[in-house]
Amino acid sequence: MFKRDLYLNELISKKKNHLIKVITGIRRSGKSYLLNTIFYNHLVKEANNPKDHVIRFAFDNDEDIALLDKYLPEQPTVIVKNNQKIVNNKKFRLYINDLILDDDQYYLLLDEIQNLDEFVRVLNGFLRHDNYDVYVTGSNSRFLSSEVDTEFGGRGDRIHLLPLTFAEFLSGTDYDENTGFKIYERYGGIPLVQLQKTDEEKTKQAISILNETYIKDVKDRHPNVSVNNLNDTLHVVASMISTPINPSKIEKTFKSVYHIDLTNDAIGNYISWFEEAYLLSKTLRYNVKGRHYIGTPYKVYFEDIGIRNAALNFREVDETDLIENIVYNELRYRGFNVDVGVVTIKKKTDRKDKNGNWIYVDVDTECDFVANKGDKTYYVQVALTIDNQEKKDHEYESLRNIPDSFKKVIVIKNEGLHYRTKEGFLRINLLDFLTNVDSLDW
Repeated sequence: MFKRDLYLNELISKKKNHLIKVITGIRRSGKSYLLNTIFYNHLVKEANNPKDHVIRFAFDNDEDIALLDKYLPEQPTVIVKNNQKIVNNKKFRLYINDLILDDDQYYLLLDEIQNLDEFVRVLNGFLRHDNYDVYVTGSNSRFLSSEVDTEFGGRGDRIHLLPLTFAEFLSGTDYDENTGFKIYERYGGIPLVQLQKTDEEKTKQAISILNETYIKDVKDRHPNVSVNNLNDTLHVVASMISTPINPSKIEKTFKSVYHIDLTNDAIGNYISWFEEAYLLSKTLRYNVKGRHYIGTPYKVYFEDIGIRNAALNFREVDETDLIENIVYNELRYRGFNVDVGVVTIKKKTDRKDKNGNWIYVDVDTECDFVANKGDKTYYVQVALTIDNQEKKDHEYESLRNIPDSFKKVIVIKNEGLHYRTKEGFLRINLLDFLTNVDSLDW
């Protein structure tokens, strides 16, 4: 069993807060297990609630849905709306009414709630009952952070579940850190993938989930789209996670590599659809000195590194790309808002002006991540190794030119014990960073 203590404690802290607790995240990341097993066990075994006062229902489970057939038998249990099959909410409300036997506290754990017709209206109705405490999971665009408050009129409380972090993955295995990381950076943090016993089975499961769950979901929501175009776009994006991109850049790649004429508008739509399905995150670039965002180009990181590798059919890729994506997700797990930092510096050219003075030009350098949480800001640089002066100068350059005093951290895979440089930068080993949630404050 993989430990998800951070999320469990967050759910516990939100009990009976008169809001709808909305667990979001990519499908197969463990939302259902968190809600229906880990949190359920807490409610029943640790908090001593009667089992019949903790109601579980999954709107993607045929056995659960069949329980509604006896209510309003003249009406269908499953209806089609906007090309999607959804559950009749009238039948579901009657089912819940039958299970509420008294005025004591009830907990409603509702899985894949977007498959219930008019679910927002139904859930807001549940909030009128003082003895209902409602928890739901959702997997699509209506549960993006910007949408939860809109959908629930300020009565939604969002918890975003990421796939397993490296530390969470280790908690369910007997691997040492070095062996475990080799497996984690290849297969990622989707629990069902990591539970497979052999490399062949893990590979097969990851590719199957990508094609039969994530791509299929996008196709179901956008039935007129070409699956080949979706797969090709995801493949190209997966190969570019460490570089700034925009739809026009991808369009040129399609024309030069695939000889496919796909418009940048279509590509932009595909990237947005992948983002809505939580497959990936679009991360803006932030000008550190100018204190403003740069709209394009932006960077893209995958919600799960194993699914990113599956999109590339597990071919060998630059390991720096992998660890950069893993560090990005770790920062998000720790509650940071994460941007890509751009630091503009003046560099001396080999030219002089008419007065014989050297000419300097503005050059943009990059700090991999600017991580913000509350009043804390960290500048984080990620490297596979720093084994010579040239590499050191390259990795340090942007940090040296950031004008404020917030902490600057360099995460390096091939590094020894953590220490502070003479310039005040924290150099830390990647595995130490990933396995210690307070490592940024060392």
